[in-house]
Amino acid sequence: MEFRHLRYFLAVADELHFGRAAQRLSMSQPPLSVAIQQLEANVGARLFERDSKGVRLTPAGSAFRTSAAALLARAEEACALAREVQAGEVGRLRLGFVGSTLFNGLSGWLQAFQASHSRVEVVVIELNSQDQIEALLADDLDLGLVHTDRLPPALDGRPLYSEPFLACLPADHPLARLERMPLAALSDQPFILFSRKGSPDYHARIIDICRQHGFYPRLQHEGRHWLSVVSLVAQGLGVSIVPAAFQRAGVQGAVFRPLQEAIEPSAVFAAWRRDTEAVLRERFLAAGSRAAMPKNADIE
Repeated sequence: MEFRHLRYFLAVADELHFGRAAQRLSMSQPPLSVAIQQLEANVGARLFERDSKGVRLTPAGSAFRTSAAALLARAEEACALAREVQAGEVGRLRLGFVGSTLFNGLSGWLQAFQASHSRVEVVVIELNSQDQIEALLADDLDLGLVHTDRLPPALDGRPLYSEPFLACLPADHPLARLERMPLAALSDQPFILFSRKGSPDYHARIIDICRQHGFYPRLQHEGRHWLSVVSLVAQGLGVSIVPAAFQRAGVQGAVFRPLQEAIEPSAVFAAWRRDTEAVLRERFLAAGSRAAMPKNADIE
């Protein structure tokens, strides 16, 4: 049985006339009659009575008509849904993000996307960069917002924006009086860093920044999330160098100062599996407009 047989049957059932049904279907009558005979053979029941009085549905035909109409409607809905999914109008996007993006316009980005894609379900999951990479490889995420461009061969990515690093100190720290922070002033301070396991690149990056300016940081504590790092600083347990986004986190007890030296900024990258469909992902990335980002973020 083919779907065309159902369409032919419903046309005849509506018209109760093979000639008019054939005209409605833009075909000649003989092939239509053959198709209905084939359908009746497949169903195993007569669906129409044909005599000199005309064409009538049999009881079996009347029962079949309801189910055939529902089946054809569901098939058409399935086809329409498939086209919408392919076009990126319907679907589900599992988005991983690092904490700094919360303070760099992620909520505005999500709202802009959902306003134009109300039938797309976006599931957001906060994970550090390394956990996002592992989740992407396991196909547990569709898109990640990470702090590294060092991706495995199975993943691809692109830069989104960058922002400066700032010195982060307890509010009552003597160095907090400085308007700009010389890196060397932090050389004898206990440091709080993002954990090496959570983001090997970021951990190494902060250490390299310090080493390039003449000292190796005194590592005192580690946090699995940058917000944890800022919170530990606010409690007076040390100092840190963090992305500028966290000065908007509203953590009481922590202050932020621009670094005196020019250093390479912190960057956020989009990452995804190379073997996945691009339409929904590209539509989401397109929604991340410049307007959704803070003024100090440099959009790539």
